[in-house]
Amino acid sequence: MDDKFHDECGVFGIYGHKDASSLTYLGLYALQHRGQESTGIAAACDGTVKLSRAMGYVGDAFNDRMLAALPGASAIGHVRYSTSGDSRIVNAQPILIDCSHGQIALCHNGNLVNAGDLRHRLVREGSIFQTNSDTEVVLHLYAKSSAATPEDAIVESVSQVSGAFSLVLLTPNNLIAVRDPHGFRPLALGRLGDAYVVCSETCAMDLIGARYEREVEPGEILVIGEDGVRSYKPFPPAPAAHCVFEHVYFARPDSDVFGQSVNTVRTNLGQLLAQESAVEADVVVPIPDSGLVAAIGYAESSGIPLKMGLIRNHYVGRTFIQPHQSVRGLKVKVKLNTVRSVLDGKRVVLVDDSIVRGTTSQKIVSMIKAAGAREVHMRISCPPTVAPCYYGIDTPYRDELIAARKSVDEIRDFMGADTLAYLSLAGLRQAVGARHDQYCNACYTKSYPVDPPRDTDAYRQMVLKIADVEEVASSEP
Repeated sequence: MDDKFHDECGVFGIYGHKDASSLTYLGLYALQHRGQESTGIAAACDGTVKLSRAMGYVGDAFNDRMLAALPGASAIGHVRYSTSGDSRIVNAQPILIDCSHGQIALCHNGNLVNAGDLRHRLVREGSIFQTNSDTEVVLHLYAKSSAATPEDAIVESVSQVSGAFSLVLLTPNNLIAVRDPHGFRPLALGRLGDAYVVCSETCAMDLIGARYEREVEPGEILVIGEDGVRSYKPFPPAPAAHCVFEHVYFARPDSDVFGQSVNTVRTNLGQLLAQESAVEADVVVPIPDSGLVAAIGYAESSGIPLKMGLIRNHYVGRTFIQPHQSVRGLKVKVKLNTVRSVLDGKRVVLVDDSIVRGTTSQKIVSMIKAAGAREVHMRISCPPTVAPCYYGIDTPYRDELIAARKSVDEIRDFMGADTLAYLSLAGLRQAVGARHDQYCNACYTKSYPVDPPRDTDAYRQMVLKIADVEEVASSEP
């Protein structure tokens, strides 16, 4: 339904609270934007870990009876996004196994770039995989470890993987958080009374009344148990490479990620975009909801009033049916509708956070003009996205990206806009502040902090399933 990148997961965990599974349920509600395909909760009680998973949204997946069947003072949860059309419950997380180290459940946000090589090796050695997710590789490595303790087995297993991983794990006794040495994906630590909370974004802490303490540091492993929090840093030091797209699009504006306010950074992006790409206009219109905060910044800096010229229908699900070919062109209008009184006769600055394929942007520009706009000036609050991401985003193929195939002028003509401008890379760096050198900008620069997988086709098949690749290819303009 949309033409956006999607982060593939959100994770949540809590230790030391009598209502652990219910609070995990609420935490996942706050993280629903990070994944809408499937969800799950694992809880530890009386020396055992129990699991419940389901397809769909958090609110549809769980009820009071199901949460009551997950007792205990510690729990972890997961929301998952996938581009696959043949989604299966087996790919939902947490994944729970029982091995020589005992029971362990695992939630993962990120992508492992060497998962294909590790999977081939493990299969040759006799491992039998139940999913096509890279996450399962970690559990097979864990099960094969001869380390003396579960904590040492975790260190041994994650030391063999490369790429982006923010992990939350649950054993009968401990909650464990792991972040890769580059810190690609966010992971935060908080407190709720005497209980500890770990989650992808601080908005999940806000919902349950927890207090943010700090980021789980890149390369850090936290073991949370009866004795409190133990911190380990077993990985060799690596340069920080936080995903800047978390600030551009993924994270909720009311969250802090990587120690910074998303709302503040996103407002900065819009303000700098206005300074770099000023244009005479009558109204600034955000593409909801993702372009709203940047549009506010643009309006503040330019002095052009912001008005809601597009209204989003929030009740369009991912399974929207297009029954006949003749009406498929209406799917964008099902999600967005124009406000003619705002647009008619106006010069419009249309603000969005990014352009991926450009097909949806093209339809929106057409809708704006059909509503009577005299001019449409498209403004994008990040640089052109010219390279795929291998660290937790669902578009690993370069030829899916319009900016990798067309110049800015060609994209403008394709979309039918009067002008088009992107924020510069220097502007993006200025927006995130003094620590801009700690961010990964590979999708804009092709400069990868971790080498991409050697076989990207195999990587795509394993993580996202080949059926969807064919579907995407057939829908390209």
